[in-house]
Amino acid sequence: MTRPPEHRSLAAYAPGGLAMPEALCAQIRAAYGAPARSYHDNAHLDEVLERFGEVAREVGWERPNEVFLALVFHDVVYEPGAKDNEARSAEVAERAISDHLAGENIDVARVKELVLLTARHGALEEADVDRDAALFCDCDMAILAAPVEAFAAYDRGIAREYWSVPAELFAVGRRRFFEGLLAKRSIFLSPWGRARFEAAARANLARKLAPEAGG
Repeated sequence: MTRPPEHRSLAAYAPGGLAMPEALCAQIRAAYGAPARSYHDNAHLDEVLERFGEVAREVGWERPNEVFLALVFHDVVYEPGAKDNEARSAEVAERAISDHLAGENIDVARVKELVLLTARHGALEEADVDRDAALFCDCDMAILAAPVEAFAAYDRGIAREYWSVPAELFAVGRRRFFEGLLAKRSIFLSPWGRARFEAAARANLARKLAPEAGG
């Protein structure tokens, strides 16, 4: 039997002073570990939390606890094609904070606001978000700038999650999303994100959409 991949405790990613109970961490890891997830899984959660740490070290967060929790919960509910994943994830975040983090003085409305922003990836402009929100969104979108093989694996993972959608219909929607990103003045919303990811993301998307790629 193949062992599941090891993942760091979520508490290890948390900002200093934020106590993440192990019971809560286990619940979150279990949600992201659902068998149907091929991209929006624990590896994705680890990746966005690594980006969270990079921002903390390189430019800083204004409200790190709220951003951290929003990243932790942003895909805790994920059903491919569902229109309410983000809203349901925000509600899970609210209940979890009430049940497990009531003494941490968390601004729950801010956590929910950030989670809900992820429903608008590709449609947001820099003027639509504040500094932390821009950085938060860029952490989630950083996969677009991954090395070529990692980007291809991400793209395959999304396709597997949408296995129930006819392949041609999925390809049309995916192409439309990528073309919309390339048409934007900038894909990433923060100066940090643009400096780190913009060029590589555009190269990946252009490669994917090239006729010979069959994208």
